[in-house]
Amino acid sequence: MRLSISHTTRYGFSQPVAHGLQRLRLTPKSSHGQSVIDWTMDFEGVRLEAEYDDHHRNRTALVSVEPGATAVTVVCSGTVDTADSAGIVGEHVGHLPLWHFLGQTELTRPGPRLRALVAGLDAARAQPLETLHALSTAVRDTVAYTIGATDVGTSAEESLGAAQGVCQDHAHIFIGAARLLGRPARYVSGYLMMNDRIDQEAGHAWAEVHIPGLGWVGFDVSNAISPDERYVRLATGCDYRDAAPITGISVGAGQTALEVRLAVAQQMMGQ
Repeated sequence: MRLSISHTTRYGFSQPVAHGLQRLRLTPKSSHGQSVIDWTMDFEGVRLEAEYDDHHRNRTALVSVEPGATAVTVVCSGTVDTADSAGIVGEHVGHLPLWHFLGQTELTRPGPRLRALVAGLDAARAQPLETLHALSTAVRDTVAYTIGATDVGTSAEESLGAAQGVCQDHAHIFIGAARLLGRPARYVSGYLMMNDRIDQEAGHAWAEVHIPGLGWVGFDVSNAISPDERYVRLATGCDYRDAAPITGISVGAGQTALEVRLAVAQQMMGQ
């Protein structure tokens, strides 16, 4: 499937910025299951300082906010060919060893609620894939998809307690639980083509777990499936903070307003 993506992010500031830096992980890479045909990233209000692959092999751009800017706009667009591999991404590559993905983070660290969720799984008799699919179902049944109930700083344990969250929260809970089961797990940020609409409110997030003999396998808890040809992977990491599309700091900006416009659609081959 060929997917056409247009993604605009705009930050408006109530006061002129004195100094600011932003780290952008908004460039997909060709890998198992996806091939980037073309991709561009344009800026307004910032200057490109450096481009590099980070420790997770995410293509990263470091930009500085122009002094006095009252708005920053980042526009990404391109086309990506994808294939359905039943969620299987393949063997581990990169700078970090697999054991690194067993360590819990501030956002995935288990408390009593997450431990109880894992204890309810019949992991002793089930095969790894069966256990992980059962875990995905348990997370989705426990935490209702609710926009606005959590934010980027909400931990897995907190969203479990609230029984509400979004794809980011589902991924953090699933990752923390998978690590409790002794499985290396990581967070994925990216895009998902929705079947019922082109325009979307935000990007998407899901999880991947490393299983011997298969490699990394994806689990989209929010949609109760493994990623297929409708998904485009942008970045991976131990949690949201490692794979966030945009992170940064600013001095003197005052209040910040965020506006996102995202469209993901299937493009006919040859167009």
